[in-house]
Formats: sequence, structure tokens, C-alpha cells
Amino acid sequence: MSTPHTPAPLPSPTSEPGPRHAGWLELFFDLVFVAVVAQLSHGLHGDPGWREFAVFLGLYFPPWWMWANLTVSANLFQDDSARRRVVMLIAMLCLAVMAAAVPEADGDRAPAYALGYAGTRLVLLALWWPATRFPAPRTLPRWRPLTYCLLSGVLWAGSAAVPAPWRYGVWAVLLLAEMVLLLTARGRGIPGRVHTGHLVERVGLFVIIVLGESVLALITSTDHTWTAAAGVVAVLGFVLLAALWWSYFDFASTAAERVIGAAGTREAYFLARDVGGFLHFFVTAAVISMAAGLATAVEESGHDHLARGAVWALAGGLAVYHGAHALIALRFGRPLREVAVWALPGIGIPLLVVLGTDVLAPWLVVLLLAAEAIAHLLYATVARSRRQAADTT
Repeated sequence: MSTPHTPAPLPSPTSEPGPRHAGWLELFFDLVFVAVVAQLSHGLHGDPGWREFAVFLGLYFPPWWMWANLTVSANLFQDDSARRRVVMLIAMLCLAVMAAAVPEADGDRAPAYALGYAGTRLVLLALWWPATRFPAPRTLPRWRPLTYCLLSGVLWAGSAAVPAPWRYGVWAVLLLAEMVLLLTARGRGIPGRVHTGHLVERVGLFVIIVLGESVLALITSTDHTWTAAAGVVAVLGFVLLAALWWSYFDFASTAAERVIGAAGTREAYFLARDVGGFLHFFVTAAVISMAAGLATAVEESGHDHLARGAVWALAGGLAVYHGAHALIALRFGRPLREVAVWALPGIGIPLLVVLGTDVLAPWLVVLLLAAEAIAHLLYATVARSRRQAADTT
């Protein structure tokens, strides 16, 4: 226990000594993202156009990026002090402001969205600043949190006063600057090793959040459209989501734990950054888009065909989902030929469904996508069995 004359101990960097799971604070923190995901998915209901998709991606990246940053911070620093709890709760409040602003974040609520994100940058500063006092060689240079967190937060707060549409250009430049700072760091100043089990679990929990939004969308839409046709589409949609859940946690999640766990300290950090930070943005964005498409498919189950925007949200989302996993597999070192066997059909079949928008009934669209997801799962299961059999001979 510290006294008024004794500085509080610094949070200890992790060295991955054994199993570690998400804490109660992290699980409570994730609840705000249930609201973020629901708000973003709602914006793609109906017949979204390219503007709606662009707004969705633009508004989703800042909260996702902050979640990734805060997750890595919690991963690297094992700290359950009252100070950290308060700081994380403040971040949760800031993200709640962003979630409330999402419906009009490209309009009147843009200043609130910008100020919410600015607050999260200052929270990140509070979490990383103690690392500037770690003993060498784990000392974090002070200029990095001052630029990546403090300066970024100040500029985001200032963007609230910039009139539209220039404000959105400022946001894009600031996000790009954050990417540049992160990529040019090359892992220098990281105060410890990424804890693989904790990281994979945290990313997996976020995938559960977006899958949960998809299930909720099915239930809510079926409640609003209580017909036999709606029930059929909802059941097919559930089969699609169940196949995605099964393949993700049987293959993608276990592969990440195996590859990142076997990597060295710096390479583990790079893999966590690229796969957990960048590529899983597209994985989760794809599922959020599919949630909106499934909701529309249930609501329009009695129509001759779905609106083109809804088919893009649903089938296009599945194509992006498979494409992102293909890039993850390549990043993990899998051969291109091996990845292409399942990635090309996984991307191509949903895009063919998009071409049939004007002739495919809603139930048939969902059926074809569910069949593709099941085929993908079966192929992965058979391929793994063959590899295991080959390893034992």
C-alpha cells in the first residue's frame, strides 16, 4: 500500500507466465460496444447506398480502433488499481457519447462524436504515460504518448469546431497520422510481451458481440414481421450465423493462439497489431453489415426479391468476411495456393449472389449464403482431419 509520501507502484508489464482471462472491468467495458454496434448496424437497414456504407465504415473505425488500443493496453499492463478502473470507466462514458452521436454523426451530432473520441485519446495517455518511467530497455519515449495520445486528442477536440464537410477530412487525416505513428514505431518501446491467450479471448469476445447483434436483429425483425416466410428466413439466417461462429472459434481463433503464441516478442506484437487491430476491423465490420442485411431480409421476406443495398450488406459482408480471413491466413504464413482453395469460393459465391439480386427471393439469398458458410466449415474440418492424419503417419 502506498502512503502520501510514496509514489504508487507502476503497472507491471506482462511476461505471459500462464493462463490469463478477461477481467470483470473489461467485460463491463465491452457493454458500450453493444450499443455502438447496434447503432451502426441500424444505419445499414433497408436499401443502403454507397454513401451509407462509407459513413458506416468511417464511423465504425474510430471506436474500433480505440477498443483495440485499450485492449492492448490492458494486455500489456496487469493493473487493477482504482486509478485504472476510473480511467477505463471514463473511456466507457466517452464511447457511450460516440454511440449516442452515431445516428447523426455525419450531421448535427458530429461535434459530440469528435469530443467523445478526443476523450478516449486522453484516457489512452493516462494508461501509457506510466510506461515512460519503466526501467530501460522497456522505457517508452515520452514523445510517443504525447503525440499519439495527447496531441491527437487535442486535435480531435479542435475538429468539433471545424465546419462540415471539412471536419471529416480532418478526421481522416488524424486517423491516418495515428496509423503512421503506430507503424513507424516498429514495436519500439513496448514494455512487455503480448499475452496471447488474453488477446485472442478479447478479440473473440468482440466477435461474439457482433454475432450477438446479428442474432438480435433476426429476433427483432421476426417480431416485427410475424409471418411464416419471415420465420423461414430467420431460421436460415441463424444457420448462417451458427456456421460462422463454428468456423471462427474452431479454426480462426485457435490458429491465432497457436501462431502468435509461437512467435517472438516483437513478432507477436506485430501479429497482434496486424491481425487483432487492422484485419479484424474488416472481420467485425462485415458481420455488422450482415446483421443489417439479415434484418432487412426478414422484414422483406414476402417480397419477390431484396433491395440491392440489402443484398450488398448481406452477401457483400460475407465476401469481405472471407477476404479478411484470407489475409489473416496469409499473414500467419499459410501458402497462397492453400488459402486460395477456400478464399476464392468464399468471396466469389457471395458476389455471384449479388449479381442475382433481381431474381432471387429473400429466402433463397439467405439459403445460398448459409450453404456456402456450411460448405466452408465442412471443408475446413476435413482439411484439418487430413493434416492431423498426415502428422501421425
